[in-house]
Amino acid sequence: MLIGIPKEIMLKENRVAALPETVVKFKKLGFDVLVETKAGAGAFTDDDAYLKVGAEIAADAADVFNRSDIILKVKEPLFNNQYNKHEIDMLKENQILITFIHPAAPSNHGDVKKLQERNITAFTMDGIPRISRAQRMDPLTSMSAITGYKAIIIAAANFPKFIPMVGTSIGMIKPAKILVIGAGVVGLQAIATGKRLGGIVKAIDIRPDAKKEAESLGVKVVGFDAPPELAIGEGGYAKALPQEWLEKEREELAPLVAESDIIVLSALVPGEAAQHLITKEMVESMNPGSVIIDVSIDQGGNCALTDPGKELIHNGVYICGIKNIPGSLPVHSSWLYANNLYYFVENLFKNGENDFNMDDEIIKDSLVTHKGKLYHQGTRKALGLN
Repeated sequence: MLIGIPKEIMLKENRVAALPETVVKFKKLGFDVLVETKAGAGAFTDDDAYLKVGAEIAADAADVFNRSDIILKVKEPLFNNQYNKHEIDMLKENQILITFIHPAAPSNHGDVKKLQERNITAFTMDGIPRISRAQRMDPLTSMSAITGYKAIIIAAANFPKFIPMVGTSIGMIKPAKILVIGAGVVGLQAIATGKRLGGIVKAIDIRPDAKKEAESLGVKVVGFDAPPELAIGEGGYAKALPQEWLEKEREELAPLVAESDIIVLSALVPGEAAQHLITKEMVESMNPGSVIIDVSIDQGGNCALTDPGKELIHNGVYICGIKNIPGSLPVHSSWLYANNLYYFVENLFKNGENDFNMDDEIIKDSLVTHKGKLYHQGTRKALGLN
């Protein structure tokens, strides 16, 4: 089977789905690898490095899509301006696509339908379950540390004030107040980075264990408590709150949002659309010059005003909906993600067959479409099909 690696076309996406070291591993499994020319340039890997390990270089994306049995990508399929065609329309019937799809997000439902119609077997890398066997394949974890770190850096770059306390001859400048909502891997890294920059950091999470981890970093955990059976899902991830409890959480959040200078939003439910925790009214309660970094935007966002993939100003508040934050650290993020993909593919074809084991929890949870059928449970729930 031939694995194809097209160059990513999302704006500012510099990651690549395979590096020379993973090409070597794929070839040992019996795969051939076709890499679009300059696909690795954003991660400072040139075509010669791929050629030296036995990959073939394709002149363009069309060649990769036409010839490959499996397409490995970083981000969801997008419209390719060079060919005036969507990447899904460049796929062949029964081809296998493995990438981040975020199928439960409302903005991606149209793409999921097209994948069904074209009989594409699509796997989403954000569907990897949190089990010990899947740790090496889990890009949500590997990308989250990068995202949490860079979210604070982006916030600092767009915040019109100092973050740390600064003494001047005129007087003392107070430190910025940073609120991190969601204390998973993203949130914990954001907390640590915000503290390093000298901000006063507070954290919120509905899970008791996540609160303890945030407290262990020396920050104040504030806000909302929910019954454990409503808050904690499989694998320790957060669950989507019922509407009445979501409203309670918003009430608790409102005064905390109003006093914050910087907010990082990372409250996610794996495989499901993110819940809107920050309303338009809450944003309008913030001081002009405040910053919101909504890193949950791939799954719909935690702020009602976030525009997927874009940056905007509302009432003087900067709201960042950039969808590929790890792409701004392409060397480390490509290395991590390329290895995640390798281990996923190794497991997918571990019996050396051209088909896969539908009873495998990893395969079952990450499968989106296959033979015209929608399998992904979070997407089915979002579409009201369950």
